[in-house]
Amino acid sequence: MSYLVGVDGGGSKTTALIAGLDGAILGRGSGASSNYRAVGIENACAALDEALRAAFAVANLDAEQARVQMACFGLAGVYRPGDQDPIRAWAERQWRGMPVFFVSDARLGLAAGTPEGWGIEVICGTGSIVYGRSPQGQTARAGGWGYLLGDEGSGYDIGLTALRCVTRAADGRGQPTMLTGLILSHWSLGSAEDLIAYVYRPQVSKTDIASLAALVENGAQQGDAVAQDILRQAGRELATAAQVVNNRLQIPNPVPCALVGGVMVQGELLSRELLAAAGGLGLQLFPIQRVTEPALGAIRLAAERLRQV
Repeated sequence: MSYLVGVDGGGSKTTALIAGLDGAILGRGSGASSNYRAVGIENACAALDEALRAAFAVANLDAEQARVQMACFGLAGVYRPGDQDPIRAWAERQWRGMPVFFVSDARLGLAAGTPEGWGIEVICGTGSIVYGRSPQGQTARAGGWGYLLGDEGSGYDIGLTALRCVTRAADGRGQPTMLTGLILSHWSLGSAEDLIAYVYRPQVSKTDIASLAALVENGAQQGDAVAQDILRQAGRELATAAQVVNNRLQIPNPVPCALVGGVMVQGELLSRELLAAAGGLGLQLFPIQRVTEPALGAIRLAAERLRQV
Protein backbone atom coordinates (compact mmCIF):
# COMPACT_ATOMS: atom_id res chain seq x y z
CA MET A 1 0.00 0.00 0.00
CA SER A 2 0.88 3.67 -0.33
CA TYR A 3 0.29 6.28 2.33
CA LEU A 4 -0.20 9.95 3.09
CA VAL A 5 1.27 11.75 6.09
CA GLY A 6 -0.21 14.84 7.70
CA VAL A 7 1.38 16.77 10.55
CA ASP A 8 -0.03 19.60 12.66
CA GLY A 9 2.95 21.11 14.45
CA GLY A 10 1.53 23.66 16.85
CA GLY A 11 2.74 25.80 19.69
CA SER A 12 1.27 23.47 22.33
CA LYS A 13 1.51 20.00 20.78
CA THR A 14 2.27 18.10 17.59
CA THR A 15 -0.10 15.63 15.93
CA ALA A 16 0.88 13.27 13.12
CA LEU A 17 -1.55 11.19 11.05
CA ILE A 18 -0.93 8.29 8.68
CA ALA A 19 -3.66 7.72 6.08
CA GLY A 20 -4.31 5.59 3.05
CA LEU A 21 -4.60 7.29 -0.32
CA ASP A 22 -8.37 7.30 0.23
CA GLY A 23 -7.88 9.54 3.30
CA ALA A 24 -8.83 6.88 5.86
CA ILE A 25 -6.80 7.44 9.04
CA LEU A 26 -4.66 4.44 9.96
CA GLY A 27 -2.43 5.83 12.69
CA ARG A 28 -2.21 8.82 14.99
CA GLY A 29 0.70 10.00 17.12
CA SER A 30 1.47 13.02 19.27
CA GLY A 31 4.41 14.93 20.64
CA ALA A 32 5.27 18.19 22.34
CA SER A 33 5.43 21.61 20.70
CA SER A 34 7.26 21.76 17.36
CA ASN A 35 7.31 25.54 17.00
CA TYR A 36 11.08 25.87 16.75
CA ARG A 37 10.97 29.59 17.42
CA ALA A 38 9.50 28.83 20.84
CA VAL A 39 11.25 25.60 21.85
CA GLY A 40 14.38 25.55 19.68
CA ILE A 41 15.13 23.52 16.58
CA GLU A 42 16.40 20.44 18.44
CA ASN A 43 13.29 20.13 20.61
CA ALA A 44 10.98 20.87 17.67
CA CYS A 45 12.52 18.14 15.53
CA ALA A 46 12.40 15.70 18.44
CA ALA A 47 8.67 16.37 18.87
CA LEU A 48 8.03 15.86 15.16
CA ASP A 49 10.00 12.63 15.17
CA GLU A 50 8.17 11.36 18.25
CA ALA A 51 4.73 12.09 16.76
CA LEU A 52 5.58 10.53 13.38
CA ARG A 53 7.06 7.35 14.82
CA ALA A 54 4.10 6.94 17.17
CA ALA A 55 1.68 7.29 14.25
CA PHE A 56 3.52 4.67 12.20
CA ALA A 57 3.56 2.34 15.22
CA VAL A 58 -0.20 2.70 15.74
CA ALA A 59 -0.70 1.97 12.03
CA ASN A 60 1.50 -1.12 12.48
CA LEU A 61 3.87 0.11 9.78
CA ASP A 62 7.65 0.18 9.57
CA ALA A 63 8.48 3.89 9.52
CA GLU A 64 11.54 3.33 7.33
CA GLN A 65 9.89 0.93 4.87
CA ALA A 66 6.36 2.36 4.47
CA ARG A 67 5.74 3.83 1.03
CA VAL A 68 4.74 7.44 1.71
CA GLN A 69 3.56 9.15 -1.46
CA MET A 70 3.17 12.64 0.03
CA ALA A 71 3.58 14.33 3.40
CA CYS A 72 2.28 17.74 4.44
CA PHE A 73 3.76 19.43 7.49
CA GLY A 74 1.68 22.33 8.78
CA LEU A 75 3.93 24.11 11.26
CA ALA A 76 3.55 27.01 13.65
CA GLY A 77 6.05 29.78 12.98
CA VAL A 78 6.33 28.97 9.26
CA TYR A 79 4.88 32.08 7.63
CA ARG A 80 7.69 33.71 5.65
CA PRO A 81 10.21 32.59 3.01
CA GLY A 82 13.03 30.70 4.68
CA ASP A 83 11.07 29.87 7.84
CA GLN A 84 10.86 26.21 6.84
CA ASP A 85 14.55 25.75 6.04
CA PRO A 86 15.70 24.38 9.44
CA ILE A 87 12.88 21.81 9.52
CA ARG A 88 13.38 20.91 5.86
CA ALA A 89 17.05 20.17 6.50
CA TRP A 90 16.08 17.90 9.38
CA ALA A 91 13.37 16.10 7.37
CA GLU A 92 15.73 15.46 4.45
CA ARG A 93 18.24 13.96 6.85
CA GLN A 94 15.95 12.07 9.24
CA TRP A 95 13.17 11.05 6.83
CA ARG A 96 15.16 10.62 3.64
CA GLY A 97 12.97 9.75 0.67
CA MET A 98 9.71 11.06 2.15
CA PRO A 99 8.27 13.68 -0.21
CA VAL A 100 7.50 16.54 2.18
CA PHE A 101 6.12 20.02 1.64
CA PHE A 102 5.55 22.66 4.28
CA VAL A 103 2.75 25.11 4.98
CA SER A 104 1.81 27.32 7.91
CA ASP A 105 -0.32 25.55 10.50
CA ALA A 106 -2.90 28.26 9.79
CA ARG A 107 -3.50 26.63 6.42
CA LEU A 108 -4.66 23.37 7.99
CA GLY A 109 -7.84 24.68 9.58
CA LEU A 110 -9.12 26.03 6.27
CA ALA A 111 -8.37 22.73 4.56
CA ALA A 112 -10.16 20.78 7.28
CA GLY A 113 -12.98 23.20 8.06
CA THR A 114 -14.19 24.83 4.85
CA PRO A 115 -15.96 23.19 1.88
CA GLU A 116 -13.40 24.22 -0.75
CA GLY A 117 -10.33 25.10 1.33
CA TRP A 118 -10.89 28.87 1.20
CA GLY A 119 -12.53 31.35 3.53
CA ILE A 120 -11.66 32.75 6.94
CA GLU A 121 -10.00 30.81 9.74
CA VAL A 122 -10.14 32.14 13.28
CA ILE A 123 -7.55 30.47 15.49
CA CYS A 124 -7.92 31.03 19.21
CA GLY A 125 -5.97 28.91 21.64
CA THR A 126 -3.28 30.19 23.95
CA GLY A 127 -2.58 32.74 21.20
CA SER A 128 -4.72 34.04 18.35
CA ILE A 129 -4.46 34.74 14.64
CA VAL A 130 -6.90 35.11 11.75
CA TYR A 131 -5.94 33.67 8.39
CA GLY A 132 -7.80 33.88 5.11
CA ARG A 133 -7.57 32.41 1.63
CA SER A 134 -9.56 33.52 -1.39
CA PRO A 135 -10.98 31.18 -4.05
CA GLN A 136 -8.16 32.40 -6.32
CA GLY A 137 -5.49 31.42 -3.79
CA GLN A 138 -4.53 34.83 -2.38
CA THR A 139 -3.86 34.80 1.36
CA ALA A 140 -3.91 37.34 4.17
CA ARG A 141 -3.49 37.26 7.93
CA ALA A 142 -3.98 39.49 10.95
CA GLY A 143 -2.83 39.00 14.51
CA GLY A 144 -0.38 36.36 15.60
CA TRP A 145 1.99 38.92 17.12
CA GLY A 146 2.48 36.97 20.34
CA TYR A 147 1.37 37.66 23.89
CA LEU A 148 3.52 40.78 24.35
CA LEU A 149 2.62 42.54 21.10
CA GLY A 150 -0.89 41.29 20.42
CA ASP A 151 -2.86 38.02 20.53
CA GLU A 152 -6.01 39.99 21.32
CA GLY A 153 -8.98 37.74 21.97
CA SER A 154 -6.75 34.75 22.71
CA GLY A 155 -6.96 32.44 25.69
CA TYR A 156 -4.00 34.23 27.26
CA ASP A 157 -5.62 37.62 26.68
CA ILE A 158 -8.91 36.44 28.17
CA GLY A 159 -7.19 34.85 31.16
CA LEU A 160 -5.01 37.88 31.86
CA THR A 161 -7.99 40.21 31.60
CA ALA A 162 -9.88 38.00 34.04
CA LEU A 163 -7.03 38.19 36.55
CA ARG A 164 -6.93 41.96 36.27
CA CYS A 165 -10.69 42.14 36.80
CA VAL A 166 -10.30 40.03 39.95
CA THR A 167 -7.59 42.30 41.35
CA ARG A 168 -9.59 45.40 40.50
CA ALA A 169 -12.60 43.93 42.28
CA ALA A 170 -10.45 43.13 45.32
CA ASP A 171 -9.34 46.78 45.47
CA GLY A 172 -12.83 48.12 44.92
CA ARG A 173 -11.75 49.67 41.61
CA GLY A 174 -13.92 47.25 39.66
CA GLN A 175 -17.24 45.56 40.12
CA PRO A 176 -17.50 42.28 42.04
CA THR A 177 -17.30 39.17 39.90
CA MET A 178 -17.74 35.45 40.40
CA LEU A 179 -14.45 35.06 38.54
CA THR A 180 -12.76 35.70 41.88
CA GLY A 181 -14.15 32.53 43.40
CA LEU A 182 -13.75 30.51 40.22
CA ILE A 183 -10.08 31.40 39.78
CA LEU A 184 -9.15 31.05 43.44
CA SER A 185 -10.81 27.64 43.56
CA HIS A 186 -9.13 26.61 40.29
CA TRP A 187 -5.70 27.32 41.75
CA SER A 188 -6.59 26.32 45.35
CA LEU A 189 -5.88 29.80 46.71
CA GLY A 190 -7.43 31.40 49.77
CA SER A 191 -7.67 35.06 48.74
CA ALA A 192 -7.05 37.44 45.88
CA GLU A 193 -3.83 38.55 47.58
CA ASP A 194 -2.47 35.03 47.14
CA LEU A 195 -2.51 35.58 43.36
CA ILE A 196 0.66 37.68 43.58
CA ALA A 197 2.83 34.89 44.92
CA TYR A 198 1.17 32.36 42.63
CA VAL A 199 1.22 34.00 39.20
CA TYR A 200 4.71 35.49 39.45
CA ARG A 201 6.33 32.11 39.92
CA PRO A 202 8.64 31.22 37.00
CA GLN A 203 6.82 27.94 36.39
CA VAL A 204 3.49 29.62 35.66
CA SER A 205 3.25 29.55 31.87
CA LYS A 206 1.21 31.35 29.25
CA THR A 207 -0.80 28.14 28.94
CA ASP A 208 -1.65 28.30 32.64
CA ILE A 209 -2.99 31.82 32.22
CA ALA A 210 -4.87 30.81 29.06
CA SER A 211 -6.54 27.94 30.94
CA LEU A 212 -8.56 30.57 32.82
CA ALA A 213 -10.51 31.28 29.61
CA ALA A 214 -12.64 28.21 30.37
CA LEU A 215 -13.54 29.75 33.75
CA VAL A 216 -14.53 32.99 32.03
CA GLU A 217 -16.81 31.01 29.73
CA ASN A 218 -18.27 29.26 32.77
CA GLY A 219 -18.86 32.55 34.61
CA ALA A 220 -20.43 34.15 31.55
CA GLN A 221 -22.82 31.22 31.17
CA GLN A 222 -23.86 31.73 34.79
CA GLY A 223 -24.67 35.37 34.10
CA ASP A 224 -21.59 37.12 35.47
CA ALA A 225 -21.51 40.54 33.82
CA VAL A 226 -17.72 40.91 34.06
CA ALA A 227 -17.11 37.56 32.38
CA GLN A 228 -19.64 38.40 29.69
CA ASP A 229 -17.90 41.71 29.00
CA ILE A 230 -14.53 39.96 28.69
CA LEU A 231 -15.88 37.55 26.08
CA ARG A 232 -17.69 40.34 24.27
CA GLN A 233 -14.46 42.31 23.92
CA ALA A 234 -12.54 39.21 22.83
CA GLY A 235 -15.17 38.49 20.19
CA ARG A 236 -14.92 42.05 18.90
CA GLU A 237 -11.14 41.81 18.62
CA LEU A 238 -11.29 38.56 16.67
CA ALA A 239 -14.10 39.86 14.45
CA THR A 240 -12.11 43.01 13.66
CA ALA A 241 -9.14 40.87 12.60
CA ALA A 242 -11.45 38.73 10.44
CA GLN A 243 -12.89 41.86 8.80
CA VAL A 244 -9.40 43.19 8.04
CA VAL A 245 -8.40 39.90 6.44
CA ASN A 246 -11.55 39.73 4.34
CA ASN A 247 -11.19 43.36 3.26
CA ARG A 248 -7.83 42.40 1.76
CA LEU A 249 -9.20 39.31 0.04
CA GLN A 250 -12.59 40.73 -1.00
CA ILE A 251 -14.46 37.44 -0.56
CA PRO A 252 -18.19 38.17 -1.00
CA ASN A 253 -20.66 37.23 1.75
CA PRO A 254 -21.27 34.66 3.02
CA VAL A 255 -17.69 33.69 3.84
CA PRO A 256 -16.94 30.10 4.92
CA CYS A 257 -15.34 30.07 8.35
CA ALA A 258 -13.27 27.54 10.28
CA LEU A 259 -12.98 27.93 14.06
CA VAL A 260 -9.75 26.45 15.38
CA GLY A 261 -8.03 26.22 18.76
CA GLY A 262 -9.20 24.88 22.09
CA VAL A 263 -10.48 28.18 23.45
CA MET A 264 -12.60 28.86 20.37
CA VAL A 265 -13.75 25.29 19.71
CA GLN A 266 -14.87 24.81 23.32
CA GLY A 267 -16.09 28.37 23.86
CA GLU A 268 -19.74 28.48 22.87
CA LEU A 269 -20.28 32.03 24.10
CA LEU A 270 -16.98 33.29 22.68
CA SER A 271 -17.83 31.99 19.22
CA ARG A 272 -21.30 33.53 19.55
CA GLU A 273 -19.74 36.92 20.39
CA LEU A 274 -17.37 36.58 17.43
CA LEU A 275 -20.19 35.93 14.97
CA ALA A 276 -22.35 38.71 16.40
CA ALA A 277 -19.49 41.22 16.21
CA ALA A 278 -18.60 40.11 12.67
CA GLY A 279 -22.22 40.57 11.60
CA GLY A 280 -22.19 44.05 13.08
CA LEU A 281 -19.18 44.82 10.87
CA GLY A 282 -21.00 43.55 7.79
CA LEU A 283 -19.10 40.26 7.61
CA GLN A 284 -21.34 37.20 7.31
CA LEU A 285 -19.41 34.07 8.32
CA PHE A 286 -21.17 30.97 7.00
CA PRO A 287 -21.00 28.01 7.04
CA ILE A 288 -19.22 27.65 10.37
CA GLN A 289 -17.15 24.56 11.14
CA ARG A 290 -15.39 23.84 14.43
CA VAL A 291 -12.12 22.06 13.65
CA THR A 292 -11.08 19.70 16.43
CA GLU A 293 -8.22 18.04 14.53
CA PRO A 294 -6.41 20.36 12.10
CA ALA A 295 -4.05 17.53 11.12
CA LEU A 296 -6.90 16.21 8.97
CA GLY A 297 -6.37 19.33 6.86
CA ALA A 298 -2.75 18.28 6.35
CA ILE A 299 -3.94 14.92 5.00
CA ARG A 300 -6.32 16.73 2.64
CA LEU A 301 -3.54 19.03 1.42
CA ALA A 302 -1.20 16.08 0.93
CA ALA A 303 -3.82 14.32 -1.20
CA GLU A 304 -4.35 17.47 -3.27
CA ARG A 305 -0.60 17.89 -3.84
CA LEU A 306 -0.27 14.24 -4.87
CA ARG A 307 -2.96 14.69 -7.50
CA GLN A 308 -1.01 17.63 -8.94
CA VAL A 309 2.30 15.79 -9.42
